[in-house]
Amino acid sequence: MPAPALGCQIAPHYEHDQIVSDSDSTVSEEEEEEEQELHNESPAQDGQEMDIEKAETQRDAGPTPAPTRPNTLQKGRTKSSRREPAAPVGFWHWSMAGVRLHVVKLWLRTNLILSVAIMGFLCLFWGALFRQEDHMHSLGIWIVDFDAQIAPYQNVEPFIGPFVTRSIQDLIDRGGNHPGYTFRAPSDFDNDPLKVRESVWEFEAWAAVIINPNATALLEAAVREGNASYDPLGACQIIYNSARDQTTTASYIIPSMTTIQKAAVSTFGRAWLTHLLSTLSPSDLNLAIAPQAISPGIEFTLYDLRPFGPPVATPAISIGLIYLIVLSFFSFTFFLPIHMKYLAPKGHPPLHFYQLIVWRYTATVASYLLLSCVYSLVSLAFLLPFANSPASHVWPARNPNAYGKATFVVYWMGNWIGMTGFGLASENMAMLCGTPWTALWLIFWIISNVATGFYPLELASPFYRWGYAWPMHNVVEFTRATLFDLHPRTTLNILILLAWCLVGTLLFPLCCYYMRWNTLRAKKNAVEKEREWHARMEKQRERPSFLARVTTLGKGKEE
Repeated sequence: MPAPALGCQIAPHYEHDQIVSDSDSTVSEEEEEEEQELHNESPAQDGQEMDIEKAETQRDAGPTPAPTRPNTLQKGRTKSSRREPAAPVGFWHWSMAGVRLHVVKLWLRTNLILSVAIMGFLCLFWGALFRQEDHMHSLGIWIVDFDAQIAPYQNVEPFIGPFVTRSIQDLIDRGGNHPGYTFRAPSDFDNDPLKVRESVWEFEAWAAVIINPNATALLEAAVREGNASYDPLGACQIIYNSARDQTTTASYIIPSMTTIQKAAVSTFGRAWLTHLLSTLSPSDLNLAIAPQAISPGIEFTLYDLRPFGPPVATPAISIGLIYLIVLSFFSFTFFLPIHMKYLAPKGHPPLHFYQLIVWRYTATVASYLLLSCVYSLVSLAFLLPFANSPASHVWPARNPNAYGKATFVVYWMGNWIGMTGFGLASENMAMLCGTPWTALWLIFWIISNVATGFYPLELASPFYRWGYAWPMHNVVEFTRATLFDLHPRTTLNILILLAWCLVGTLLFPLCCYYMRWNTLRAKKNAVEKEREWHARMEKQRERPSFLARVTTLGKGKEE
């Protein structure tokens, strides 16, 4: 029996067979090219199909030479020459004309795309803060005058209440940028000042100015009877909630409240004294005993229902949440090569593709659970309070937690759901866009969430109303409510985040199949694109364009 030739010959029919499988292959492109060359090298076998054993050897008519490794590949090229790199040349060499122009075109196109994308994305962020002062009227502030409106003070002629409301109305009439002051009747709150405070806690208003029911009665009694214990701070109250948004409160609410206090207190003494002299004789006044009843006469007691603090809470409700997006995004690049090992038939058969999808989804969500726990533990490690009891809705409390000792678990679960919403969207977009366009998606995803989550949408243009449905806005609201015992809109926040998770889950298998189809298509077209590329380069060498000629140093091939 003749000795076999040691060429890597494969049966001809294998070149065109399609292996029926619902799995991908991770064979490298280089191996595929070699296999394709070997397929093309195999001779036809008289119309008969050969099995693998027969294809391993080939009978020759004459004596078979000693086994040697074939030197010649298709079209007369050797494997060693095909892999041997060409000698490097200068940038302006004539043989670089085609690739040089191609690279410059790609460079210009990429810069144009990046410039447009950056302009659009950054305008999205800058726009959220553009002309916020023009939207200050969206920050509602109640003005509620209870002075002499509730028994047993209804027989007193009110002076403080009308005076303060006139002062605020004068501020409104002057125009300019100011919050949306709204005068409300005591009956809107069942004649109960504490219900006004509760409305601020429930986010119905950003702040409230309350003139107490006994304001004028106590002041008149102090003047008539000489009450030395009279406290001007008992006349009026200012209620706000800085934990709702500490930046907005410090930038707009507190300055507006300070303006009201100055406008009322600075002119009250003179108006009050004029009123007393017109209604009482000087002998009826005990000003020496209670001078504070004349100057300042009234003051405002400030009640911050939920002071923001400690400072270490800032990352938990702002910048730190960006890392949820970043971690969930990069989990795709970290874990995808690991998951793809199921499809690489190296010592094992490939996994069914639909089962790979189930595994990928389960493993991804489980990774989010672990990573969100680690993220949450950072706040716990830096002693952010997580075990305080809830507090009253109408009295100031520092660092109350909405769920007591279970607050950390709720906080972790909120971060997990939020990270899942962020991550599934990034996973799907990464499979749809592919590299390098996923980087643009990450920029857009971060900027759009930061613009709508870290800044009050009440001060933004109406264009940004879609931000109420964006994940970051709801994660921030949920976190604030959990850590500071704020108005519980947590049900709405969780439902919106779960909707993001549901949509991402439904799209996940579709995007997986799309990525597989796109990858197979790219591999199928790779040879054709390579051939077209070489043809373009050859054309540029033989018939260079005008731009190629004027940017080339030295003589061309023809010369």
